[in-house]
Amino acid sequence: MRVVFAGTPEVAVPSLRLLLSSSQHEVVGVISRPDTVAGRGRTVVRSPVATVADEAGIEVITPRRLGDPGVLDRLRSWRPDCGAVVAYGGLVPPGLLELPTHGWINLHFSVLPAWRGAGPVQAAIAAGDEVTGASTFLLEEGLDTGPVYGVITETIAPTDTSGDLLGRLAESGAHLLVSTLDGIDDGSLAPVAQSSAGVSHAPKVDVDDARIRWDLPGHIVDRRIRAHTPAPGAWTTLEDARIKVGPVTPAEVPGEADAPEPGALLVTKKAVFVGTSSGVVRLGWVQPPGKKQMPAADWARGARLADGTVLA
Repeated sequence: MRVVFAGTPEVAVPSLRLLLSSSQHEVVGVISRPDTVAGRGRTVVRSPVATVADEAGIEVITPRRLGDPGVLDRLRSWRPDCGAVVAYGGLVPPGLLELPTHGWINLHFSVLPAWRGAGPVQAAIAAGDEVTGASTFLLEEGLDTGPVYGVITETIAPTDTSGDLLGRLAESGAHLLVSTLDGIDDGSLAPVAQSSAGVSHAPKVDVDDARIRWDLPGHIVDRRIRAHTPAPGAWTTLEDARIKVGPVTPAEVPGEADAPEPGALLVTKKAVFVGTSSGVVRLGWVQPPGKKQMPAADWARGARLADGTVLA
């Protein structure tokens, strides 16, 4: 089939690469989010998907919105049989949904109808789910409500961050996407309507969502930090300075010490513990403002932090 691919971040790259290697399909064009400007030199940065497409000699368009003038004409010129969407970062407007002969197939990183929305992996980890996965479905106007073509599952490990889990799903999901396109092409696959039971929603995660609440139980603090690692990055404050915190480990209060209040530190020579509403967690790495990540014990030693110092 002639396939248009819409995607932007690194997580979409495995799908594009696998599709480019397919003998059954031809990528006739790529849609990605606009280039960004970064660094002191204001360097123009292409998205990871656009970069791979450039290397493969595939035409790329980067409209601000898919409803922008000229997008429809460009898509028509590509004459797509199908559209494939992986973490594009924008909505496909109604006027474009029916342009490809077989519509647009979206690879979504949850087992639908669970965790519809922009943050399914973060939501699954934060909720303490033991299993998640990926689904391919036919795009329609509703948010992730279209009928499903295929599903894979993935076990969530107790130490998984969203980066760990998304990395695995990006690889296995790429194979699901290409096999779905294969089945559509040869007529062996038909989509099945999603169940009305088990629907949950996972809105886009922002920086405020990643602020650590030490007044929650330790296992919830652990999940929420892992859910927001590496992006947008879990954080807390010390005397109004914002500090990023890596994954923690639920722990026991060391020695004969009393359990600290939520947010209060308990510092030893080799470790730093923080109180929660149900005991303590041991800090992993810490990143103070303007500095690199460092082991929590090194951070506490350098900052000369004493027992009872409070994170908020």
